[in-house]
Amino acid sequence: MNLRPAINALQAAGVADPAGDARRLFDWAYVVGQGGEPQDRDAPNATTQATFDRALTARQQRQPVSHIIGRRAFWKHEFIVTPDVLDPRPETETLVEHALSLPFSKVLDLGTGSGAILFSLLADRPEAQGVGSDMSPEALDVARRNADALQVVDRVQLVTSDWFDNIEGQFDLIVSNPPYIAALEMPDLSPEVRDWEPHLALSDGADGLTAYRAITAQARTHLKSHGHLAVEIGPSQGAAVRDMFTAAGLIDVAILPDLDQRDRVVTGRRPG
Repeated sequence: MNLRPAINALQAAGVADPAGDARRLFDWAYVVGQGGEPQDRDAPNATTQATFDRALTARQQRQPVSHIIGRRAFWKHEFIVTPDVLDPRPETETLVEHALSLPFSKVLDLGTGSGAILFSLLADRPEAQGVGSDMSPEALDVARRNADALQVVDRVQLVTSDWFDNIEGQFDLIVSNPPYIAALEMPDLSPEVRDWEPHLALSDGADGLTAYRAITAQARTHLKSHGHLAVEIGPSQGAAVRDMFTAAGLIDVAILPDLDQRDRVVTGRRPG
């Protein structure tokens, strides 16, 4: 099948990677319509063609590819995603990589969304147990589906909670990718993010630091002795969040960069 018309249509709609997205959408439509991996792009059946046409229309409206196909690759797995959860992003793998360098057998993920961070950690640590919290019941429904798909459901508890409100006990590790986009930055986001992802998971509607204040205020209460807290941040927030960690009594506080050398994670430890 000649994908050039589809590529041109996506390019005209302002899509950043029109050729790559056209190929991904066609390959997905082929699996839906004909099963298996695409063998002959020049011979789509009617179901494949109709599925591809609908997907192309959705992408022209700047709906994310992950929402159209219902999946997003992250770390070592594919996760179910819907408009109820934040799309897991490559830069968040910095948080996962750092967390896996730390000792833990019990981990808490605040604002778990799809569960991508928590379940990636549990999949790599088969002896560990986890708790994932979120304010959104719809997000937790997506997380349950992912826990089942990654076969970690017997090692995880999912809790409806506004940060620590319904969290009990202490943990070796607390992680979070909270909403950190300031209200003033929201209009500048790409349509894929601004118009399709849940604003609750993107922004606090204020300066972008509200979640970090809530998390650091109670982190020591829920960390075991020598336990670690690690959070994702926006690239301009490193110093502010580092200072919150220090003010909360955490030690060994550090700012870690992502692969593009932008500040991405702040980490610290509760003293013994």
